[in-house]
Amino acid sequence: MAEGEMESPGAKKCGPYISSVTSQSVNLVIRGVVLFFIGVFLALVLNLLQIQRNVTLFPPDVIASIFSSAWWVPPCCGTASAVIGLLYPCIDRHLGEPHKFKREWSSVMRCVAVFVGINHASAKVDFDNNIQLSLTLAALSIGLWWSFDRSRSGFGLGVGIAFLATVVTQLLVYNGVYQYTSPDFLYVRSWLPCIFFAGGITMGNIGRQLAMYECKVIAEKSHQE
Repeated sequence: MAEGEMESPGAKKCGPYISSVTSQSVNLVIRGVVLFFIGVFLALVLNLLQIQRNVTLFPPDVIASIFSSAWWVPPCCGTASAVIGLLYPCIDRHLGEPHKFKREWSSVMRCVAVFVGINHASAKVDFDNNIQLSLTLAALSIGLWWSFDRSRSGFGLGVGIAFLATVVTQLLVYNGVYQYTSPDFLYVRSWLPCIFFAGGITMGNIGRQLAMYECKVIAEKSHQE
């Protein structure tokens, strides 16, 4: 009995650590799933706007969803959203620069609304030429970063995401997967990197907010224990 009583405190010491690691892994998966479905939803809605205005054209045989979007677009956007949303807080921790600017859900929702507005403008607003539209969307995208992010890591990741996503899109269009009407930047529209930049900032903000919520929950559990 004495030995059993001596071993029980050791088990209690290991318990919270194992529980913490497990809960962090579970929360990471949950955040990834939430970000994936947010990306899928935004892809369906925003791609619908582009197709209605004939900005993007898909072959008739791949129009396969109720929102008239190619079946592979939402899963790809969802996966990219999950990666971006998990990457932003990870980079913040690695750099030792926790993001504290406007960390509340109301700010995140406003950021999403502005991003949807920028995408809507790219499809609905008529300009004399694509250069004017591209410059306007670039200013709006940088304004979104300044209003809801203002971090160097956020800006750098946004630029990297815009570059990588634009290259991938160029390759998809080049191989005939789909096409843009009136392309003026090789095979795509010149304003497309602005949309990708704003999208990266938006998903990064969502990911940061989810990570902050996770930290609060873990801290509360540790305090209760």
